[in-house]
Amino acid sequence: MTTRTLALRIDAPMQSWGIRSEFIIRDTEREPTKSGIVGLLAAARGNARHEETAIAELASLRMGVRADREGLVERDFHTAQNVPNTDGKGHRTVISNRYYLADALFLVVLEGDPALLTELEQAVRRPHWPLFFGRKAFVPASPLVAAPEEQANRGTGLFSHSLPDVLRSHPWLETRRGARQEAAGSDEHLRTVVDTEVTDPAAEPRHDHPLSFDRDDRRYATRAVRTGEVPVPPESADGASHVSE
Repeated sequence: MTTRTLALRIDAPMQSWGIRSEFIIRDTEREPTKSGIVGLLAAARGNARHEETAIAELASLRMGVRADREGLVERDFHTAQNVPNTDGKGHRTVISNRYYLADALFLVVLEGDPALLTELEQAVRRPHWPLFFGRKAFVPASPLVAAPEEQANRGTGLFSHSLPDVLRSHPWLETRRGARQEAAGSDEHLRTVVDTEVTDPAAEPRHDHPLSFDRDDRRYATRAVRTGEVPVPPESADGASHVSE
């Protein structure tokens, strides 16, 4: 069975996926960004910030996101005192607003080279550096990739299906009884954001395609995404689509 996609569970009480963050305003998107997921995978694999070839390899993967639980955008109001300027003088008080997503849950699906996806699946299981979602304090609440014995029941990991198929058919990651009861028998849909071609009439620009994470030379390019939705998938215990060793 040929590996075509890697599905990750992005689950944490707090997440931050900024694109336009500058100085005292730190924003967040409503779902994981390409730069955020590439940075996460680079940390898992042990790629340094300046390794542009490795970053380009990760960024070349097609990415799709499914919002299995839409988070709430919250704001941290920070006050820092005695902050020096670039010359080490002029100590002052700095007030900043830092936004984050609270209580969100996402299915992130990557599509591309099978060998790379297999390597990344192993790296996520045993990361070289600690993993976090936008800020070092925002650590995963559950494994990104399910244990082999759990993959048949809402498990994430390696799949043989295409990215659109996984977004459409992967079991809903939501486990809260109230949410599942509310969705049962309803026409509820899950929002999706998927890489697309710039010629797609529904394409939207996102300036989050990483070129370099070097602290002195951070660079990003613009990618095209299509926003859509899929029905809440029917329950299934069939794990045949997973790639198992």
